[in-house]
Amino acid sequence: MKKKVTILAATVLLAAPAALEAQQQQSQQPMSFFITSVGRGDGANLGGLTGADAHCEALARAAGVTNRQWHAYLSAQGGGGQPQVHARDRIGTGPWYAANGQILAASVADLHGDFQRDRNQINKRNALNEKGEMVNGRGDSPNQHDILTGSDSHGRALIGTAENTTCNNWTSNSAGSTMVGHHDRSGGGNSSWNAAHMSRGCSQQDLVGTGGAGLFYCFAI
Repeated sequence: MKKKVTILAATVLLAAPAALEAQQQQSQQPMSFFITSVGRGDGANLGGLTGADAHCEALARAAGVTNRQWHAYLSAQGGGGQPQVHARDRIGTGPWYAANGQILAASVADLHGDFQRDRNQINKRNALNEKGEMVNGRGDSPNQHDILTGSDSHGRALIGTAENTTCNNWTSNSAGSTMVGHHDRSGGGNSSWNAAHMSRGCSQQDLVGTGGAGLFYCFAI
């Protein structure tokens, strides 16, 4: 009898991790956030917000996520009859999960620290691309932690400046520059995920020159 009890106990111990893993897989939320694995290949000329959204959709479909609508986390400046667009208003209400199942933020307010700073979990470990892969950050070669946003730290288009801070609203690789964030929360004097510093310009060469690759954030709305 003692031998049977010992064998049964060992079986339970072996089965427990497998059961726990299966339970975790069942409860894991589907991906609703990613960084693009590749840019559009033309610097910050993304074909406007519409083209950027389409790029998010195409990458998500290629990764097997076909039941969600995606928007790029990008702001656009107003003028010429066009309204100002804030990135935070384009991405739905949350919550958002990375490909590894980690919740990144429960709401727009948490994502931007409206009431308490550092409420989101956007960092190198969790801010993955649509394939579930880490994106190169500071210390990697090449460094690609500059993520296009055209936004301030609260996710709004930059106000109080006449400068072109969104590369002609994502239609030019030669005019202006843009605000970028650091997905790895590292580098320079500002580790903001969405508003770390301005790029040198809008061309692919300019974006690469400051530690980027023309990548941007995508959220399921």
